[in-house]
Amino acid sequence: MKLWKTPLTSQLSEMVMAIVVVVLLATTKGVKSRKAREDLDYFEYCAMSCRAHSASLAEFGGVGDGSTSNTKAFQAAINHLSQYQSDGGAQLFVPPGKWLTGSFNLTSHFTLYLHKDAVLLASQEESEWPVIEPLPSYGRGRDTDGGRFISLIFGTNLTDVVITGDNGTIDGQGELWWQKFKKGELKYTRPYLIEIMYSENIQISNLTLINSPSWNVHPVYSSNVLVQGITILAPVTSPNTDGINPDSCTNTKIEDCYIVSGDDCIAVKSGWDQYGIAFGMPTKQLVIRRLTCISPFSAVIALGSEMSGGIQDVRAEDILAIDSESGVRIKTAVGRGGFVKDIYVRGVTMKTMKWAFWMTGNYGSHADNGYDPNALPVIQNINYHDMVAENVTMAAKLEGIPGDPFTGICISNVTITLAKKAKKLPWNCTDVAGISSGVVPQACGLLVDQGPSNVAACNFPEESLPIDNVQVQVCSYRRKHL
Repeated sequence: MKLWKTPLTSQLSEMVMAIVVVVLLATTKGVKSRKAREDLDYFEYCAMSCRAHSASLAEFGGVGDGSTSNTKAFQAAINHLSQYQSDGGAQLFVPPGKWLTGSFNLTSHFTLYLHKDAVLLASQEESEWPVIEPLPSYGRGRDTDGGRFISLIFGTNLTDVVITGDNGTIDGQGELWWQKFKKGELKYTRPYLIEIMYSENIQISNLTLINSPSWNVHPVYSSNVLVQGITILAPVTSPNTDGINPDSCTNTKIEDCYIVSGDDCIAVKSGWDQYGIAFGMPTKQLVIRRLTCISPFSAVIALGSEMSGGIQDVRAEDILAIDSESGVRIKTAVGRGGFVKDIYVRGVTMKTMKWAFWMTGNYGSHADNGYDPNALPVIQNINYHDMVAENVTMAAKLEGIPGDPFTGICISNVTITLAKKAKKLPWNCTDVAGISSGVVPQACGLLVDQGPSNVAACNFPEESLPIDNVQVQVCSYRRKHL
C-alpha cells in the first residue's frame, strides 16, 4: 500500500512512455483471440468454457456513445442470461463503442466478451457505485474506515466465469478518484476494476485495463484462477494502482501480462493483521510467468504487506523488470503474523532498478491499534536464481525483524551491474540468514558464500501445479438475427 508519490520529472515520464510505446508495438501477448470473419456476426476465441447461449449488450438497450449510462443494460442482460446457468451457460458480447457504466455483477457459467473496439467507461457518478462491507480479512477499507465502493465488474460465490475479449478496453477514468484520495475527500475506499470473491474456475484474459481508481484485478477468497494476456496501464504517479493482486487464493496462474503501474505490478496478499490471522486463508500455489513490468516507485512482484493469512508456494519465472523500484520485495511487520515461505523465482532480467532484492520487516501500516505485537511473521525458504540486472542503485536491502530473522534465503547465479551513482555498500543485510553462490557483487556475509560450484543450490520445483493442467478450448459467438 503506497501513498501518493512525488511527480516524476518530465525526462523520466518521457522515458517510461517511450518504453510503453515500443513494447506495446512490438508485443502480442496471451491467449490469442481467433476470429473467423471481421464482421460482428461470428467470431472465435479461446476460453476455459464455451457457452450454449449468446446475446449482445445492444439487445438490452445498450448505447455505446460514451455518455449514455449502460448500467441498467448490463444488469438486465446478465439477469436475463443467468437463467441459462444450468443449460450450457451464456455469453454477453460488448460490441464496438464507448459504453459508460457503473458497477454490475456477474453470474455463474458466464462469459463477458469485449470486442477489440469496445471500451467500458467507468461512471464518474458515485451513485452508480454501491457501498459494500469491508473484506473480513482486512477489517476495514484500505483508504478509509468502514465500507468500500463495489468494483466496476464484480462477482461473488460464482463458478465458471470468463472475462475476456479481443483486447477490448476497460477504462476506470481514475483521475477523479485519485484526486479525491490525494485531497482526503473519500468517504469510502476506492473501487477496483475487477473483483471476484468466493469463487472458482475464473478466467480473466485478453483485455486492456487503464486508469483504474485503485487496484486493477483482485481475485480474493477464490481458487482455480487464470489471468492471461492482460495489459494494464496507469500513470506511474497514480496512487495504489496495483496491477494484479491475488488475495487469499489457491491455484492461480498469471502469465503473458504487461503492466505499467503506480504501485506494485503484482502484489500477493492474504489479509491484514489480526483480521487476516483470524480469517486464516493463505494464498498458495501461485504461478507467475512472462511478466513485463514498469513501476518506478514500487515492486515488480511484492509479497505482502497484507500477508497475515500466509503466502506459500509462489513460482515466478521469465520476468522483465524495467525502471522499477525493486524486482522482488517481501513486505511485513511486527503484528502481521502469518508466513511467507517456499518462494521460488528464476529467469529475471532487470533494467534500471533501485534495488534488485528488497525485504522489509518494519513496513508498519496497521489496520488499527488492535493488532497483536506478539504476532511475528515467519519468512523462510526464499529462493532467487538465474538473474541479470543492470544500472542498479543497490543490489539488495534485506531487513528482517530483530529476534525474528528471515531464514532459508538462497540467492545463486545472479549478476548485478551497479549504476554509476550506486550506493557504496551494495548489500545491506540485517536479521537474515541463508546462502549464496555465484553472485556478483558478492552477497553480504549473512548469506554465506557456497562457492562457484554450487550455483544451482537454490530450488525451483519441477512438478507442475494443478492450474497448469487447465486447458482452454476454441469457443464461438454467433449473433442471433431476430
